[in-house]
Amino acid sequence: MSNSQHTAPHDTVTGLILAGGRARRMGGHDKGLIELNGVSMAEHVLRALRTQVSEVLINANRNRDRYAQLGCRVIGDSEGGFLGPLAGMLSGMQAALTPLLVTVPCDSPLVPGDLVARLHAAMTAAGARLAVAHDGERLQPVFALLDVTLRDDLRAFLASGERKIDRWYARHACAEADFSDATDAFRNVNTPEEKQALEQHLAGSQGRRD
Repeated sequence: MSNSQHTAPHDTVTGLILAGGRARRMGGHDKGLIELNGVSMAEHVLRALRTQVSEVLINANRNRDRYAQLGCRVIGDSEGGFLGPLAGMLSGMQAALTPLLVTVPCDSPLVPGDLVARLHAAMTAAGARLAVAHDGERLQPVFALLDVTLRDDLRAFLASGERKIDRWYARHACAEADFSDATDAFRNVNTPEEKQALEQHLAGSQGRRD
């Protein structure tokens, strides 16, 4: 049985869209609010994620009112200073009302419909408290499923001055979920050229569905 045939208990997982970065390579524009074919990237992610979880949260440190218009709880980093994705993950673990938290970046709008199921299957098979997507060549560390009881360890890690996500993962048994058959899921937008390419991809996908 492949991982995609496993199902994750919907009501045990909270989704977190990570939109708290500075977006330096996009001229400082809030990437989650950049539109692809008339729809913000955060909304593309939300549409894909909301059917897989009990609630979707958005981690944002700017434009929180605009994100709130998407109908989600919006949470800022509990640790100030734009400390990177781990700070957003910590805030998500503190805010989640479920035992598990799945995280996705706001600038990757092609989230697969079985993301949570496959991460959950890998976590369960390994008996781990953390699962991360692997695209066949490398880990995609912000596509992760986390046991929220890891929050105290993560808080201490950040308090020690650490910021690197791979160093925190290395402290724990970390399951890898195979997404080598779905590498488009990890396409993101860091430049205007990548934005244009993704718009064309999305338009092509819509045309095939029609």
